[in-house]
Amino acid sequence: MSTLTPDDIAFLRRPLHGFLTVAAGPVPPQPRPVWFELADDGTVQVFTELGAAKLRRLAKDPRASLVVAAPVGERERWISVAGPVTVEPDGARELCDRLAARYWDLDDPGRAADLAAMRAGELVRLVLHPEKVARVGY
Repeated sequence: MSTLTPDDIAFLRRPLHGFLTVAAGPVPPQPRPVWFELADDGTVQVFTELGAAKLRRLAKDPRASLVVAAPVGERERWISVAGPVTVEPDGARELCDRLAARYWDLDDPGRAADLAAMRAGELVRLVLHPEKVARVGY
């Protein structure tokens, strides 16, 4: 097991996309790009719609990983966190709002409309509890 370093925390608090992969038994992994938030307690949170395939997979096996990579133009670097995931019925819309403000310019009417459409769905919050952290940097 590895823990997040202060440098890892600073990296994960940037508005970068992560790739979430849930355990799927015999089904090949299917990473999906997601917005994410590193919470003060060290968990990683994302939101998703209630009917998402990742929820069905998590119901069978509650493990997942999130990989976050530095963008092109920066030195190569990635961090992976992996562990069990809990599905929380509360806090998803608030998380959606915080992440939209982090990733988008909400003064743009188009983005504000996109956010309203996202909020209109039934959302849940996924909380990844890191048990393993891996990192590579050059």
